[in-house]
Amino acid sequence: MSQDESEATGGEEALIAVRREKASRVRSRGEHPFANDVDTEGREKVAALRARFAAALIEPTEQRYSPERVSELGAGKSVTVLGRLIARRGFGKASFLRLRDDSGELQLFAKLDVLGEDFARLEDVDVADHIEARGVVMVTKTGELSLECRRLRLVTKALRPQPDKWHGLTDVDQRYRRRYVDLVANPDVAVVLRARSIIVQALRRFLDDADFVEVETPTLHSLIGGAAARPFVTHHNALDLRLFLRIAPELFLKRLLVGGYERVYEIGRCYRNEGISTRHNPEFTMLEYYQAYATYQTLMDNTERMLRFVDDELGRRLTALGFGSHFLRFREQRPFVLDEPFARLPMRDAIAQGLERAGLPSEVVARLGDLGVPPQGHHGPAPDRAVGDRAVEGWRGASERAARIDWHNFRRGLFACETDGDRTFAAYEYLVEPFLAEDYRSSAGDKSRPVFITDYPFEVSPLARRKDASPELTDRFELFVEGRELCNAFSELNDPDDQASRFRDQVERKTRGAEETMDYDEDYVRALEHGMPPAAGFGLGVDRLVMMLTAQQSIRDVIAFPLMRSESDGS
Repeated sequence: MSQDESEATGGEEALIAVRREKASRVRSRGEHPFANDVDTEGREKVAALRARFAAALIEPTEQRYSPERVSELGAGKSVTVLGRLIARRGFGKASFLRLRDDSGELQLFAKLDVLGEDFARLEDVDVADHIEARGVVMVTKTGELSLECRRLRLVTKALRPQPDKWHGLTDVDQRYRRRYVDLVANPDVAVVLRARSIIVQALRRFLDDADFVEVETPTLHSLIGGAAARPFVTHHNALDLRLFLRIAPELFLKRLLVGGYERVYEIGRCYRNEGISTRHNPEFTMLEYYQAYATYQTLMDNTERMLRFVDDELGRRLTALGFGSHFLRFREQRPFVLDEPFARLPMRDAIAQGLERAGLPSEVVARLGDLGVPPQGHHGPAPDRAVGDRAVEGWRGASERAARIDWHNFRRGLFACETDGDRTFAAYEYLVEPFLAEDYRSSAGDKSRPVFITDYPFEVSPLARRKDASPELTDRFELFVEGRELCNAFSELNDPDDQASRFRDQVERKTRGAEETMDYDEDYVRALEHGMPPAAGFGLGVDRLVMMLTAQQSIRDVIAFPLMRSESDGS
């Protein structure tokens, strides 16, 4: 620990000792510094109180109120508020306090000649304490709506002070680790998490109104399935059974279609044992829904309607709660639009356009596949590296866009590809996906448009239905917003023999060392043999949707308690 850290810790311990002494004084008066007898009968939330006096606003931008109008509307009635003290300033026989509840903030005006004995209790109240105040709504000389206190008491003593006089929690790691402090020190964080709740409710409402049934499926799986990802492994002691935390609920939801449900959905936690980044957290929230007698084309239309519905609900609800300015800021900060038609583009066409825009010849992918870069530890024959380097240098100079392509990883990815479908997908990932936001713009040109990329190769879509006209492709789409993947959907594969073949291919890949593959699910194949109706399925990362709609740059900013390395390991 550095000297500065040691001094800071010592200073905090001294402040804690003072607060503990105040708590003891409260107890000595026969009162409880951690009370549980709050009378909420006459309590009013700050937002509700402000709404009640909204007609008295004479300067909305500066929140100045008319004293006469407030007096008329209040009619001298007593009001009780509860919340955390976030600021205070005193002038001898009068003090101004600022209280915050989960709906807003309100100034309290405490005067000795009005409070009497309760005024002395302010000596034992600190910033961060929870207090109860009862009084009459009034307006100060500056026009601020306030509560003139007739009664005031401490209901919970905060033994620890807030960091750096309340506004000092700026270290990103500590913000995530001590979210309970972050929410107090940075109120905008609380608005984002509130927005998350509204978004989840809106998703449910959209699906409920469309006659979908919400269900719950197992999160402990005996097989790896539903998506290609590395799982977390656990063990059931009583059954002596190795289990996996689910990476997706897909295969169980489709079993319900076999059982007779036509529209089902689940919003739940999924787990993938992968890296952590601004867009990845090992545990995350997924929405999946399945609709019988629908196709992936149906779901593209549904997706556009759903995202606009959720965004409208977010704006309406935040505005009703008094956070309309936050929603307007979210919309201003978004680099994309939702109110214009989303672009729709087959993957092969996207690759052809990507090559053309970069000024590259169509044979780049085929040639580069023969000039790839072997991964570390490769012992087999390798392409002539020098020949590949010369070819890439030529292509890199074709245009400014070509120079921005990640040629090294593109070559490495192509070398690992086993099939034409794998190579097509790799070409899309390096030639198209990084440029989606700049290629598809709004009508005004200042923001990007969401893009549906459709018709994926079957080799990278082990659960999707093949296209009737082009069996090497599938009826699948992924939606990209500002170049970031948001959701994945496809017409479901309901041919049990085709599905069994795809599972066998996944197992073969696993034996060759592929880590992100599925197991052979015999029971699921058996379910398909009982007959699953034609259907389409959809999966959406809820955390990413919240990031998108609230203009947050990191997934950790939309998760209340993201996974963190333990402080005890010294990192």
